[in-house]
Amino acid sequence: MPSHPHVWPADRWNTRPVKARVLAVARTLTSATRVLDVLTLLAPDGIERYFTVNPGSAFADRALDEYLHGLPGYTVLDWEDAVRHRFDLAVACAVHASMHRLDARLVVLPHGAGYNRLVTESTGDAVSSAGLSRNELTHRGRVFVDVLGLSHPEQLDRLRASCPEALDIARVVGDPCFDRMLRSRRSRDGYRAALGAVDGRRLVVVDSTWSKHSLFGRHPDLPQRLVGRLPADEYTVAVVLHPNIWSRHDPEALLDDARQMGLRLIPPHRGWQAALVAADVMIGDHGSVSVYGAALEHPTMIVATGAAELDPRSPGYAFGQTAPVLDPGGDLAAQLELALARDPSDQADLTDITERSLAHRGESARLLRPLLYSFLDGLDEPAREPVLPPYPKPAPDPGAGDGPTAYDVEGKSDGTEVSLRRYPFALDDHIPRGFHALTDDHPNDALRYTAEVLARTEPHAERPAVDWLADTTLELPGLAVAVAALGPARHLLRLRGGLLLEARAERDWSRPDPRLDPLLLGSALACWLADGGDPAGLPEHGLTVRTGRHCTRVSFTTGP
Repeated sequence: MPSHPHVWPADRWNTRPVKARVLAVARTLTSATRVLDVLTLLAPDGIERYFTVNPGSAFADRALDEYLHGLPGYTVLDWEDAVRHRFDLAVACAVHASMHRLDARLVVLPHGAGYNRLVTESTGDAVSSAGLSRNELTHRGRVFVDVLGLSHPEQLDRLRASCPEALDIARVVGDPCFDRMLRSRRSRDGYRAALGAVDGRRLVVVDSTWSKHSLFGRHPDLPQRLVGRLPADEYTVAVVLHPNIWSRHDPEALLDDARQMGLRLIPPHRGWQAALVAADVMIGDHGSVSVYGAALEHPTMIVATGAAELDPRSPGYAFGQTAPVLDPGGDLAAQLELALARDPSDQADLTDITERSLAHRGESARLLRPLLYSFLDGLDEPAREPVLPPYPKPAPDPGAGDGPTAYDVEGKSDGTEVSLRRYPFALDDHIPRGFHALTDDHPNDALRYTAEVLARTEPHAERPAVDWLADTTLELPGLAVAVAALGPARHLLRLRGGLLLEARAERDWSRPDPRLDPLLLGSALACWLADGGDPAGLPEHGLTVRTGRHCTRVSFTTGP
């Protein structure tokens, strides 16, 4: 280990004494976020924390630098500055031979579900998984890493073949990222609400690793096809893309149309783990996120196996060969319904494979914390039980607005109950189904003249609702129903012919604070009228609006 001057700012400026200095080492945004999972195990008092980027990765970009500088409690050092100082401990979730320059005891852990991928460009090794290669773990023939963390004993066998001299420093410690997901399951309802999976909607999480062999590399249109083919009131679709995709491309622009149709795009540091906890079903590839989803016992399908870039001896390779396959060109809704209805025992083979990736489930904190504190001579390990905190709520990219502004609607009525399915409308990927319903701010003027339902969704608009309804039905005589929101569960409607009605969503024990989408209400009324409903009877009988597993009872009074 090199010896360098120990030059730090004068301790007199500190309010609390510094007893140890810890360096987090990242190569990419992926490894940076994983290091933070580990360092949550260290108590804050007495430890001065630093972050640095080990240079050389093709995926280290400005976003990584901005992310690190936004972390509270960490001082960011450039690499050359970091190697000039001595630290009590350095922790990395990706290893490179140049890390031998660090003057610190170095703990290395995986940044995915174990070690699976072959990355010859960085390892110079065509047969060993990245993280287990002798070229990464040694300098001048000697292992420079102090602890190599493994997530499962299976990795010991591959390490024995790739770098046997590292066996002495290998420790099977589980996976703190997965354990944080397990700990977060109590927060599942809040996560689902943050992603729009409410009112009976099921959450589909689409995940992609990086490279041309990935889901997004092979089927970049799949997220948009999903939001266009799945009923919007029955499904919510969220997308999790590997940080390396964000580093080299612009997912916000590439998925802009899908986002306008309701897709939830989750940036890499804003809650992909919480999205996995919240999911009902996963669609992915051979990346770690799909493995985690299957390990959380979610029905999981893949569209890319990644066989060309995985160690054929790894569980990741076996996962890609075993997971059920989704046909991207087939009936997506039918395939999802089948997956959701499948008996969990049908996924037993996949469960066995994930168990070969993730050992000591729920125990990584107990295994890792004493190991980390063993390098901090000036600090005692806390007496309380080590706990990994749950993840915060997911924060999807806000750029897509409040959701779709145009739908194709199909439905049927039975007495005073109307069952609807609404599909987000896309001009370039359109399957005609029924009639068009859109919000007043939808940008396509031509579509306004083909719509049967138009809704103003802003309840606090300057123009009175009665006036807006009158002018709108005069401008668009083809409308069956125009709706102006008066509140979250109260709307004013004008039917073809001029009848005004005020509608309210009724409260019940399951919905003490009801909400009613004005465009959904207008669509239900248009469908009911088309099936011969008599609007004169609405104030007496009301309507029940059903979408999938959810229904809302609506009462009406004659409007002003």
